[in-house]
Amino acid sequence: MNKLYHFLSPPGVLLAAILLLTLGQRSLAQADTTQKVVTWEFSTQPGSDGRPALVLHAHILDGWKLYSTTMPDSLPNSRVALDSSAKATIAGIEEQGKLQSAKDPLFSNALTRFFTEDAQWIVKLQPKGAATRAGKDVTTGDLKGTVTFMAIRKDSVVGPVEVPFRYVAAADGSLTARSTDLVETAAASGSLKLNTIDLANPINQCGGTGAEASRGLLSIFILGFLGGLIGLIMPCTFPMIPLTVSFFTKRAASRSKGIANAFIYGFFIFLIYILISVPFYFLKQSDSNILNTISTNVWLNILFGVIFIAFALSFFGLFEITLPSSLSNSVDAKSNMGSLGGIFFMALTLAIVSFSCTGPILGTLLVNALSQAGGAVQLTIAMAGFGLALGLPFALFALFPNWLQSLPRSGSWMNTVKIVFGFIELALALKYLSNADLVTHWGLLKRETFFALWILISIGTALYLFGIIKFHHDPPPAKLSLGRKIIAGLFLALGLYLLPGLTNTRYANISLVSGFPPPLTYSLYGAASSGKGVEANVINDLDKALQLAKEQHKPILIDFTGWACVNCRKMEENVWPKPDVKELITKDYILVSLYVDDRKALPDDQQFIFTTSDGSKKAIQTFGDKFATLQSENFHKVAQPLYAIISPDEKLLTNPVPYTPDPQAYAQWLRCGLDAFKSVDVKTAGR
Repeated sequence: MNKLYHFLSPPGVLLAAILLLTLGQRSLAQADTTQKVVTWEFSTQPGSDGRPALVLHAHILDGWKLYSTTMPDSLPNSRVALDSSAKATIAGIEEQGKLQSAKDPLFSNALTRFFTEDAQWIVKLQPKGAATRAGKDVTTGDLKGTVTFMAIRKDSVVGPVEVPFRYVAAADGSLTARSTDLVETAAASGSLKLNTIDLANPINQCGGTGAEASRGLLSIFILGFLGGLIGLIMPCTFPMIPLTVSFFTKRAASRSKGIANAFIYGFFIFLIYILISVPFYFLKQSDSNILNTISTNVWLNILFGVIFIAFALSFFGLFEITLPSSLSNSVDAKSNMGSLGGIFFMALTLAIVSFSCTGPILGTLLVNALSQAGGAVQLTIAMAGFGLALGLPFALFALFPNWLQSLPRSGSWMNTVKIVFGFIELALALKYLSNADLVTHWGLLKRETFFALWILISIGTALYLFGIIKFHHDPPPAKLSLGRKIIAGLFLALGLYLLPGLTNTRYANISLVSGFPPPLTYSLYGAASSGKGVEANVINDLDKALQLAKEQHKPILIDFTGWACVNCRKMEENVWPKPDVKELITKDYILVSLYVDDRKALPDDQQFIFTTSDGSKKAIQTFGDKFATLQSENFHKVAQPLYAIISPDEKLLTNPVPYTPDPQAYAQWLRCGLDAFKSVDVKTAGR
């Protein structure tokens, strides 16, 4: 098969992902509407066997039909399920109400069973491996589960819609239904808003984040520009430069007009890539961490990983990725207009056609820029750099046409570049898949596994460049150029350089690629088996850290971090292990790492609604929700890493600092925090 189906084209997949994320709030609202078709009440009643039975009471909207739980999986149905953690199983369901049967033409006249107006489902329970006491089963404990239903009215079908339920067990074994809706409590809100933190008046005025933001914008722009230059030499775009410039300069009525059109063409390329960032400005602003949430979204990272693998396989020649012919033809037809609109559509055609080459670079910029402070602004800066690098050469070559003669001619070297980037995209795919694995704690891509795959990719690239591995669409064998041998040697050296990453030694900390592999603690050898880095005293528990600080009489170093945070790994692997820094952290501080992208759910009794400083409501349901909100509410920053030093009584000792790659500067900030702690201690002792 030499074509990939049109509906799997990467632009369509990427656009769909962005739209789904952008319109997520609207989708949630629609889900609320569908649930109102059937409303549920949950209670219990004694079962015939003496055990409590769950009562699921459905109130069905007029004109709607609720499908029975007895319907087969192949047809619309409803189901009741308990969580895997439940200490009971469902022994059976007794349905009560107006159960009707009818053949439905929507489903090939299949016989369907459904309820109208009202239904009660009595769920009988069987304790798992229950011991007996005086001939009676021991309590089943608290229960959580879902009822998943489908309903129909004429030709409108709703569902499957999941409705959660929860029952709390009493000491006598009875069950009581409890609401699953989150509520706002003063105690819970107080755990996130620390009134003792005075950001404007820390004990010592060292640290701070003022200069970092401007440096960050410049670095993001430079990275975007470099990404555009890489995209420019890809096989999808490089041959377009002389063709497009010649088209404008030869077709125009005058040389000045041709140059003007080429500049406009370059500007439109620049504009198109900036427009990619526009949808992110319309995301819900009440959640200050929403862009970071998107960048660490499990399914988005998996999607990018799959897309990169598809790109790599396409570059290897296994199939060709194409756009729907209707889209290409439509855009191309509009590009023939002799106006600004025509030039715009020519630029849009280039952006679409080159997506199979530039898509991986854009994806990297998208995810990395969104994880930085500034969110959509950072993305705009990155896209501006990318668009400028991609569009500027068209204008410059039109202005100086003699430069075209110095360009290397298209040839077999472009196929080599294409295949090498195929290997690189496989490596990038692993990074995105690793992000998803880290956030969800699946344990599929531990650090050593990641290194092993990168080593194989590096060696494979070297073997290809040396001519040992060949692809079916490679040109006839030719003498290897010196440049190709040098690049092959570099890839081979990279593979050898990564080898210590497979070991459980101090050499496993590979500084050149720090931030890309999983952290040192995410290891096949165990979290602390090698002592290669600095281990946190506490993870994801600020209250426990405060308790330890009081017991050991030490200040607390709060590390706002993320599983998928590149700069966090760089700090942990390049700065913290330095002798001065390591000694300060391990001897003088209680280090607590709080993961703002952790998707692990909080216990039920710790989930709540929080009112943010701008008055909006935010659901705190995961550890990531809790610590991202703790960071933004108290320290007014959403980027990671962020480091803050507080006393055991929760006073801010210094200004918080962000990513600080200079170990000496970071050590000096830690010493400043110690001085502040000692000064507070002296004042307290003197009272």
